[in-house]
Amino acid sequence: MIEAIIAIVLAVAIAAAIYFLLKKAMSLVINAVAGLITLYLLNVFHVMSWFGAPDIEINLVSVLVCAFGGLAGALLLVLLHLVGITI
Repeated sequence: MIEAIIAIVLAVAIAAAIYFLLKKAMSLVINAVAGLITLYLLNVFHVMSWFGAPDIEINLVSVLVCAFGGLAGALLLVLLHLVGITI
């Protein structure tokens, strides 16, 4: 009887932990997609040419920065590109 109670409590604890991890992961995924879309739209509308700079090259490193940083990562790439540091 006590084993069943322990198993139920353990299952509820594991389910709660998975729920909170997935909730946080979904927030990170949405932020990463927003950063990548921002980078793509900057290149489509040639926003960087307004400041006299070429478009930001979309390569593996810039995608990873946007994926991990989200909108802040895209802003970081833009600022670095404006000062002449290309990634």
